[in-house]
Amino acid sequence: MLGLDNYLTGSPRNVAHLAGESRFQLREQDITQPFSIEGTVDSVVNMASPASPKDYLEHPIETLDVGSAGTRRMLELAVAKGARFLLTSTSECYGDPLVHPQTESYWGNVNPVGPRSCYDESKRFAEALTMAYYRTHGLRSNIARIFNTYGPRMKLDDGRVVPAFLDQALRGVPLTVFGDGSQTRSFCYVSDLVDGLYRLMLSEERYPVNLGNPCEMTILEFARHIIRMTGAPSEVVYESLPQDDPQQRQPDIAKARAVLGWEPKVDLDEGLALTVEYFRGLRAKCDAPSLH
Repeated sequence: MLGLDNYLTGSPRNVAHLAGESRFQLREQDITQPFSIEGTVDSVVNMASPASPKDYLEHPIETLDVGSAGTRRMLELAVAKGARFLLTSTSECYGDPLVHPQTESYWGNVNPVGPRSCYDESKRFAEALTMAYYRTHGLRSNIARIFNTYGPRMKLDDGRVVPAFLDQALRGVPLTVFGDGSQTRSFCYVSDLVDGLYRLMLSEERYPVNLGNPCEMTILEFARHIIRMTGAPSEVVYESLPQDDPQQRQPDIAKARAVLGWEPKVDLDEGLALTVEYFRGLRAKCDAPSLH
């Protein structure tokens, strides 16, 4: 197995536990630039892109490039090697949805020139490109529309709601809720997502499939849940809602159940307990006194 990463938002630390694994190699590589892979390739999994608003708003052009030129290079690799191809797309394709919960047949409500469009439109384009390669080259392709996912190895300063709330709670500072907190999200633990991606890659489904947890809750409910779970003395403070922030986000996973036999198994408290343990370790390292 070969992993490629340009480390724009990632880090080799995330796979440090695989350092002694002879079947895995990690290469620093920007997939928007030319590269070659020696030998046979069975599967190409394109997961490359900044994924948090903080990151893609800081790197909008790179985000557009990786969704377009980067996806094209990975598709060409799959065609050249006779490999199957999996694209990790996003629930952001639905924008601020007018249909709830969101089904794969919904075309979305996306602002194509808003600040989030660098991510939304790059993923929508990547889906269109993947389908074009399927129709033109007969590429064995799959498209996963991933909803909010969380778990260990997220960055403390990731900017997404789970690490943001956990970081604030573990520091005992107020949790920042945007708007009035009535907007909803649905949180899927990372091991469930990986299981869904694996099942999808082995399937014959060529059109997008939602992968996420259909258990929906408001952001304010989630903030209070984090405070209770961590025992933090934190309060909740409110800030203005970012432009185009989705008001509702809940996957309809009927297709994943029917086609993949998949649904999430890890409940929120179980997944959060594992994530809190990881974040406590990160915070301890950040708070440790320097030896210099």
